Amino acid sequence: MNQMTIRDDLRVVARHIHAGSRVLDLGCGDGELLNWLIRRRECTGTGVERQPDAVLAAISRGVPLIELDIDHELDMFAPDSYDVVVLSRTLEALFRPDLVLRQLRVIAPRIILTMPNFGLWRHRLRLLSGHMPRSRDLPYTWYETPNLHFTTLVDLEPLFAEVGLVIEKRIPLAASGRPQTFGHLAANLMASSAIYVLQRGVPTPSADHQRSAKRQ
Repeated sequence: MNQMTIRDDLRVVARHIHAGSRVLDLGCGDGELLNWLIRRRECTGTGVERQPDAVLAAISRGVPLIELDIDHELDMFAPDSYDVVVLSRTLEALFRPDLVLRQLRVIAPRIILTMPNFGLWRHRLRLLSGHMPRSRDLPYTWYETPNLHFTTLVDLEPLFAEVGLVIEKRIPLAASGRPQTFGHLAANLMASSAIYVLQRGVPTPSADHQRSAKRQ
């Protein structure tokens, strides 16, 4: 057990999950994070995954797992049935990230998510050359990617306020998955991805919603 290791970015996520927490890991992959939390932090929880190979790997680790459509079947979870929800490299593959986040803030008071940053300077140069970006955090060609949405950090953060989530901590990551120290604007240029620790708050109307209300 002392030799159990996890990916660098997942280790950062794990640091922000209290021992004994009830954890819902959406898009848990092979169950690496949840297995570590159960064995090392005495957490309980559930993984959600649909990819056949990942499901088998998670089950072989003994991770409690269910298969469901995150976009349409989250209503099976009762309010406050978990202490924290984790979405590691998952939100960008959902049809409606905004609606999912609204549901998650009811299921748990804290959400921890990891998102690739489309604003990374290398991606900008790649676009200027006429090609879609590819990197360690965005490794797929345009026609095979499971990602439906791409965002920069500065475009992502207003969504949290709109759906009623408060940023407790933002942790920019290098391509290696290790934390880096950047200022707010520099992170949008230099971070390959970022981890957000979010708390339940009060939804803030979007700019479009405010303009519509004024017209009425």
